Amino acid sequence: MASAGLREELNCPICLSIYTQPVTLRCGHNFCQGCIGSVWYSQGGSGLYTCPECRKRFQERPALQRNLKLCNIAERFLSTQPEQEEAVIFCTYCVTSSVPAAKTCLQCDASLCDIHLERHSKSEEHVLTEPTTSLKNRKCPVHKEILKYYCTEDAACICVSCCVFGEHRGHQVESLNEASEKKKEKLRHVLEKLTSVREETEKRAQSLQEHRREAQEKAAGVTDRVTALIRDIRAQLEVLEKRVLSEITRWEEQVSLRVSDLIQQLEIKKDELSRKMLHIEELSNITDPLTVLQGRESDNAEDREREGNKVPAVGDLDEVLISLTLQRLADIVTDLIAKSGFCVQGDSGILLDVNTAGNHVSVSGDLKTASSSERNQLRPKTPERFVCDQVLSSRSFSSGQHYWEVEISDSGGKGIGISYPSIVRKGRLSYIGENKKSWGLYMWGNNHSVIHDSMQTWIYPESPVQRLGIYLDYEAGRLSFYQLCDPIRHLHTVTATFTEPLHAAFYVDKKGWVRIRS
Repeated sequence: MASAGLREELNCPICLSIYTQPVTLRCGHNFCQGCIGSVWYSQGGSGLYTCPECRKRFQERPALQRNLKLCNIAERFLSTQPEQEEAVIFCTYCVTSSVPAAKTCLQCDASLCDIHLERHSKSEEHVLTEPTTSLKNRKCPVHKEILKYYCTEDAACICVSCCVFGEHRGHQVESLNEASEKKKEKLRHVLEKLTSVREETEKRAQSLQEHRREAQEKAAGVTDRVTALIRDIRAQLEVLEKRVLSEITRWEEQVSLRVSDLIQQLEIKKDELSRKMLHIEELSNITDPLTVLQGRESDNAEDREREGNKVPAVGDLDEVLISLTLQRLADIVTDLIAKSGFCVQGDSGILLDVNTAGNHVSVSGDLKTASSSERNQLRPKTPERFVCDQVLSSRSFSSGQHYWEVEISDSGGKGIGISYPSIVRKGRLSYIGENKKSWGLYMWGNNHSVIHDSMQTWIYPESPVQRLGIYLDYEAGRLSFYQLCDPIRHLHTVTATFTEPLHAAFYVDKKGWVRIRS
């Protein structure tokens, strides 16, 4: 009995179950954190919050204080209770034996078996429900009457007395069934929205997984291509190494063999000279003049000695051939890269269109360099000429992949980009990037930014930019800028859907200049 009484005290007044993460209101009543949160969520539209137990009103949503002591008591109580698959409720009036109850009367606070149910009152105030032991929570804590209505203003279940002369008098009320159906309808709408959000979330997750899979496949493909390319380069290098080293070894062997022959001949010559020297010494030591004069010697010994001292020429190492062979390395690597599909072909045919150049833009004779000019060039006014300090390329791109490189000055203002031919030619909207018809990278000292449709994106190179590579993929809608240094660095990529032919575009100011590299 003590355990049953303790369990009643540990039941949340809202969900009628053991407290889960109990919290305490300022009025002292306790509720599950989730339960009171749901009640106040439904009361949020009215701007007034009430305690479901004592009906105390709060102008603002009160802060919830975690009741750690009650939480520990509830957890310890649950740990001591034996697990039961299904609680059996017995008839209150069958005192001699335990007979399962068929119904519970909320008016009588009693559970009845089938026999006692036949004798039970049939009047309306005797409300029958499924067998339950939580009768306390089905009655008004103030009037001890059955909860039959729902106050929409206070979001609370109330009895008849609460409606007639209680604190809910004059409030709009509904029957429990009606209020329950309305709440179920709201829950169904919430469920539909959550289902839709979950489906959208699942689609996004699947899309991201597909994107990750495609990225992994693409990375694997590029890795295989790079690995094959490096493997081919390494194989070609090994062949080249063997060829050069073989040539050096062959030359060394020829020199060594020839020198060995010469050394052998010189050794023989040395022995011969030693014998002659000994003979001469012997003649020099003889006292008999006749013997000395009759001694035989070679008259041309000195000539033969000079002839023997000559070392025959030996073929020198052909370093020119080796240099030319090594220089083939660049051609080999270039060919292999081109075959692998990684090669980016430059568009060396890009020239500046003087007819578009502003009058303070000086264009070089080879149509490769645009410079800022303080002197007015006095060019004729034409519809295609810019009023600002800009110039377009004469060539346009309407498909395919293209790449070009430029050098830029250290000082002044520079702008590099692309533009539709339909760009306006005067006013603020004529500058590269200040409209929807052009995209540009601007450089002023240490400030670098990419602009399109007047929207600016700042970029931060690690070192001063002196050379740029521009890559355009028309069908993919991609424009990329690369800083040509060691190592090459990617600066920024613009993505768009191109709808017109594109021209290379250049801006110069304050003694700045841009040069197209061949």
